[in-house]
Amino acid sequence: MGVMKRFEQRLEGLVNGTFAKVFKSEVQPVEIAGALQRECDNNATIWNRERTVVPNDFIVELSTPDYERLSPYSGQLGDELSGLVRDYAKQQRYTFMGPIKVHLEKADDLDTGLYRVRSRTLASSTSQQDPSAHHQPPAGRPGAPQAPGGYGYPPSAAPPMPAAPPPGAGRPSAPTSDRRPPAAPGAMPDARTRRWIEINGTRHQISRPTLVMGRSTDADVRIDDPGVSRRHCEIRTGTPSTIQDLGSTNGIVVDGQHTTRATLRDGSRIVVGSTTIVYRQAEG
Repeated sequence: MGVMKRFEQRLEGLVNGTFAKVFKSEVQPVEIAGALQRECDNNATIWNRERTVVPNDFIVELSTPDYERLSPYSGQLGDELSGLVRDYAKQQRYTFMGPIKVHLEKADDLDTGLYRVRSRTLASSTSQQDPSAHHQPPAGRPGAPQAPGGYGYPPSAAPPMPAAPPPGAGRPSAPTSDRRPPAAPGAMPDARTRRWIEINGTRHQISRPTLVMGRSTDADVRIDDPGVSRRHCEIRTGTPSTIQDLGSTNGIVVDGQHTTRATLRDGSRIVVGSTTIVYRQAEG
């Protein structure tokens, strides 16, 4: 059973169904959970070939109406979301430098149904921020200004090193050809390779390390299909490029195989809901 499905099942049993009533707002717990997974992927820092560190301190900003609905249950929800991040990290072989914490905060600049996730890496013995801190603002809305040195801002010093790094781990090593970790924040795909997808005759260029597809308006490519989840799947560019299911309801089918993760080649056919997506890439 996948990490996201286990999370949903645990959430359903909390407080004798109280959460089922609370989450009738536009923001759903699985959306927040998916955003936390992406936050880990997008801010993974390679220490060496055996260790990839991801953020462990998260803030989920909500609109005033959503925050008022969810804040009475923030403790239990935070524990469940922390557990999901821990399970996902284990699955991806990520490591943390301190305990995992997920907090809810109110953001006056967000409308109902919109949210924003911020993260940072905190070592267990220090409050020094990590440069992996990152904003994920909702579509069409800039992030609210933050005080320098906080979430989303680079620190004045280098990130804290692991307490006992393996020999020769002074600097992150480059990924090998057979084990490629997630792209670093802001990294761009190989400029020599052009990548795009085709949906119903429309071409969508892939110009970023990740491309999220789904029914949500804030997905990178919106697919208007009732069988598609709000954030259904994600293409990660690389050598090779891959596609990852984001805990969708109906899953993905790649080249005829139902899967949660697959390697993509030029001409790969991806089926989500009743929609077929063709992945394309070409040199030059």
